[in-house]
Amino acid sequence: MKNTKELIELLSLTNLEKNKFSGESVTIGSKIVFGGQVLAQAVNAAYRTIPKDRFLHSLHSYFLEAGDLTMPIEYDVAEVRNGGSFSTRRVTASQKGKTIFIMAASFHKKEDGFEHQAAIKSDIKQPEELLSWEEMVVKFGDFLPKALSSFLNIERPIDFKPVHTSNPLQPKNLPAKEEVWFKLKGDIPEMDLQLKHQILTYISDYNVLNAAFNPNAKDYNFGNTITASLDHSMWFFRDFEFDDWMLFSAESPNAFGARGLCRGNIFTRDGKLVASFAQEGLMRPIKK
Repeated sequence: MKNTKELIELLSLTNLEKNKFSGESVTIGSKIVFGGQVLAQAVNAAYRTIPKDRFLHSLHSYFLEAGDLTMPIEYDVAEVRNGGSFSTRRVTASQKGKTIFIMAASFHKKEDGFEHQAAIKSDIKQPEELLSWEEMVVKFGDFLPKALSSFLNIERPIDFKPVHTSNPLQPKNLPAKEEVWFKLKGDIPEMDLQLKHQILTYISDYNVLNAAFNPNAKDYNFGNTITASLDHSMWFFRDFEFDDWMLFSAESPNAFGARGLCRGNIFTRDGKLVASFAQEGLMRPIKK
């Protein structure tokens, strides 16, 4: 999967019957299904049952079992409520009759109201000053650990440019935050807000646990720690376009008991706050 077109195809589910859909999987380098894919496909399924004048404003989900990359995932949508302004859906994802994921999502008719928003950092480094994952491999590939180099070199439909990077050969503890610019690859078609929400949901599960690793990065990393998304929540605010770099900004207020909590915001390059997210992930050190 190397461009936006292929990502859109991955997120577009097959209709099996009323409120029941099926999707395939593509690895991002792990042996199990990427959580962001299940999230985004669940959003696709829920949107297929929603009136056209309502848009996703929040979702709350739990990952219950690891997904099998070799099997289709079935998505069942329950129409919990259709009110005057809001619609609620519950999505259950399963393989071989076993539930692997559940999500509750709420959709809202557009309304006018007063507003404010958190501000993007004014002094943050811009994408042109930074290296993408692929550029890091080209420049430092001979010195990177093999597993890290292989992961960074996998074809994916998104370019990522971390604002802060560290030397993996000389790891050190860092502040509990992670800031990454991202941009879709290839030709970007005209999209409605429904599709933008699906793609943004997919991207939101990348990079998030890095913020929880950073304060202990000298001793712990993805290579010596078992990690998995446990839950994931998002809140969607303003419309946006994928025609420029966007900023993923996360912080981690806590890591304890083999779990790490991360939360943050997603901004357009010009500072528009389009979404917020929160996730708790498993971070279990591998016993020697």
